Amino acid sequence: MPSEPTPAARRPRLTPAVADTRRAVREALADLPAGSLALVALSGGPDSLALAAAAGFEAPRLGLRAGAVIVDHGLQSDSATVAARAAEAARALGLDPVRVERVRVEGPGGPESAARAARYAALEVAAVEHGAAAVLLGHSLDDQAETVLLGLARGSGTLSIAGMAEVAGLYRRPLLELRRAALAQACADQGLEPWSDPHNSDERFARVRVRRRILPMLEEHLDAGIVEALARTAAIAREDAEALDAMVDEVAEELVELAEGGCSLPVAWLAANPAALRHRLIRLVARAEFGVALTRTQTLEVARLVTDWHGQGPVHLPGVRVERTAGLIVFTQAPETTPDTAEE
Repeated sequence: MPSEPTPAARRPRLTPAVADTRRAVREALADLPAGSLALVALSGGPDSLALAAAAGFEAPRLGLRAGAVIVDHGLQSDSATVAARAAEAARALGLDPVRVERVRVEGPGGPESAARAARYAALEVAAVEHGAAAVLLGHSLDDQAETVLLGLARGSGTLSIAGMAEVAGLYRRPLLELRRAALAQACADQGLEPWSDPHNSDERFARVRVRRRILPMLEEHLDAGIVEALARTAAIAREDAEALDAMVDEVAEELVELAEGGCSLPVAWLAANPAALRHRLIRLVARAEFGVALTRTQTLEVARLVTDWHGQGPVHLPGVRVERTAGLIVFTQAPETTPDTAEE
């Protein structure tokens, strides 16, 4: 009669996919204070499940704790069952605490945007309540490539093609250098059964169309390494954007003159410097002083007061009035429009 297998014999072997996932998580957690908590944003899909397994393995070895937050968006009839199954898997992987948050998906921007906003709001609440030092997100290299393509399609600037940052405040994305197939393999190698989200095959969503149609077409007709190339593009764009933003933050402290009801910038500096710096400084002032996020078109209209000046009047933006006077670009709070005025 065969003998009972030893614990070592029952333990899943350390495959390359499992090793790569654990290594990525170990590096992402290495700088957290001893004893602190990292929460995994767990959907139950292969990416986040591989992340949860790696966090459950690595965190104790680093003197840390790992927990999980499962956000139930309530968008499918069996969402509560899926969330409960993900929570059970997290506990089996040694994660604690494990919390299920049911959210209401509503608001502007379509279902994808509304679900994302609700999800991040729930993650932030859970992180605060549990005193978490970090929230780990399961975005992969493929997700990064999809994000870059969507950013290119929107034409919304350098940051849109810079993709997702590995670290953004509370959030960390340890798996950004790993392919989605490798994460699925890591789950299989550990005997984990991920959930398959039907939304991931629903081509009503732009990201799904990119994933199922556009990227495969690009890989077939351009280069089999297009996913890695797009991720490199994101890294380079992010480095450039962060450097330019840091330069603008420094000069803003010297150039922005505050006054009652507004502030100003010197025309001479704006005219003498490249458009990338000029536009960033204009957007920074609008955002920091008035809470207004300028579009590309609005930014260019303000910049014309510098580059195409022929005595034109002020530029009226939502909540901000911008004009050129005495060698300065002056930003002032625009008066609120009354209903009667709006109808005229």
